[in-house]
Amino acid sequence: MRCPFCSTEDTKVVDSRLAADGYQIRRRRECPECKERFTTFESAELLIPYIVKNNGNREPFDERKLRTSLSRALEKRSVHTEEVEKAIHRIILQLQATGEREVSSKFVGDLVLNELKQLDKVAYIRFASVYLSFDDIEEFSKEIEKLKLDQ
Repeated sequence: MRCPFCSTEDTKVVDSRLAADGYQIRRRRECPECKERFTTFESAELLIPYIVKNNGNREPFDERKLRTSLSRALEKRSVHTEEVEKAIHRIILQLQATGEREVSSKFVGDLVLNELKQLDKVAYIRFASVYLSFDDIEEFSKEIEKLKLDQ
């Protein structure tokens, strides 16, 4: 790797360790010419598939939409921001791991439901009521019963 200080083409790796829960490698490097040290991060470059909507339209994955959906479901719930970020990261990793160029919006919705089930049961029900288009109180009751059985 080229030195960012003097542009020497070859630098030496002094230290390597895992970062970002094992999904990145943090490397400390040293330039043999100017002796400056710097840090680099290495991670796999995986593509996030396009999302195929129910009406057949295709659109690029939008992390902001995912974050907004989770935030709405978790509004006024005591879930730490760090936990939400980890959930978003897990969803993105699962999308990348499919290896597909396109996935259905239903697949993404199911991933969100699974994460919310782990984070907060009330947020799960909020999201499920919209995502699964609950029509009446009976559907809410059925979903709550399913949650009780899972515990």
